[in-house]
Amino acid sequence: MTSSFFPPHRTLMGPGPSDVSPRVLGALSRPTIGHLDPLFVKLMDEIKVLLQFAFKTGNELTLPVSAPGSAGMEACFVNLVSPGDKVIVCQNGVFGGRMKENVERSGGVAVMVEDEWGRPVSVEKATAAFDQHPDAAILAFVHAETSTGVRSDAAALCNLARERGALSIVDTVTSLGGIDVDVDGWGADAVYSGTQKCLSCVPGIAPVTFSAQSVERIQKRTHKVQSWFLDMQLVMGYWGGSSKRAYHHTAPVNALYALHEALVILQEEGLEASFRRHRRNHEALVAGLEAMGLAMAVAPEDRLPQLNSVLIPAGVDDAVVRGALLNDFNLEIGAGLGALAGKTWRIGLMGHSSNEQNVVACLNALEAVLGREGADITSGKALLAAKAVYAD
Repeated sequence: MTSSFFPPHRTLMGPGPSDVSPRVLGALSRPTIGHLDPLFVKLMDEIKVLLQFAFKTGNELTLPVSAPGSAGMEACFVNLVSPGDKVIVCQNGVFGGRMKENVERSGGVAVMVEDEWGRPVSVEKATAAFDQHPDAAILAFVHAETSTGVRSDAAALCNLARERGALSIVDTVTSLGGIDVDVDGWGADAVYSGTQKCLSCVPGIAPVTFSAQSVERIQKRTHKVQSWFLDMQLVMGYWGGSSKRAYHHTAPVNALYALHEALVILQEEGLEASFRRHRRNHEALVAGLEAMGLAMAVAPEDRLPQLNSVLIPAGVDDAVVRGALLNDFNLEIGAGLGALAGKTWRIGLMGHSSNEQNVVACLNALEAVLGREGADITSGKALLAAKAVYAD
């Protein structure tokens, strides 16, 4: 007979999921109520307000999609892209490629703007793409590219889209809660994220927000959205206004308890305080890694504080090191993806995982494993360098 599953306690310092706060885990265990219960409807309204706070937006159509971040991405594309629409897609990592897939599966035409992995999206290249394709309806890009640890200039790219009469679709899966996401300040139109990164909630929910301009585009569609489940005109009936909610799907009640609690924690800390915490822990980690003799894969001005891309030293087996960290230290870090597979590690400092204790544990464990593997590193200096940052 199969027995119950009891996972070990891991320290999650990969590209996601991040460690989940005990408060959030506690919220998951609260009694389940019906998804149309008036008390749950009240909770839904609170979640919408909390998401507006996190996204820095007044958009009425702001809600959590009952599926992972990839479904948030798909919700934006299938609702805004109609057959024949031309979409400029910026790719500087794995997830720009997924945007391209969504455009094409929605019947649109993807105009690719490609940049080197490890570099931000070039606003100049995106501008040239609009010059060549003035009929482009949408500009899509990733704010915080999870595969590389790079931040792109969302404000400049969204402004470009507005100037050219296009809408913008922005991936903030790794950025929301960790660095500034200013939907209204940017003038972004459709923005999606995930709960398992800097919000430190369980995986499986995708916050999204749509501007008034994008809602107007959705309402003027002449073709049905290809996904019934993600059709915002239907979902709005469940998550919309103050009138009676129309049944659309059975929401993941307990997972939404967890999201609510995660957002309450973020609100209690404050956005700016959260950004400062992520930045400080990033600086300490980088100082320790560099003191050890490791090099970062991304230029300082382009780095994400919540996702640190580290070059793997010559002669070191990527999988062996990550396996030793997991098996001997219960510590998870991430492998490189795509063009960076086998070349980088991705060390996450997201949400509840972003703290001094984790930085110290990661540096100590990595130094021990690399030393055991005979890597060319400097021992005994990493922790001192990190502590110096915290003492400053």
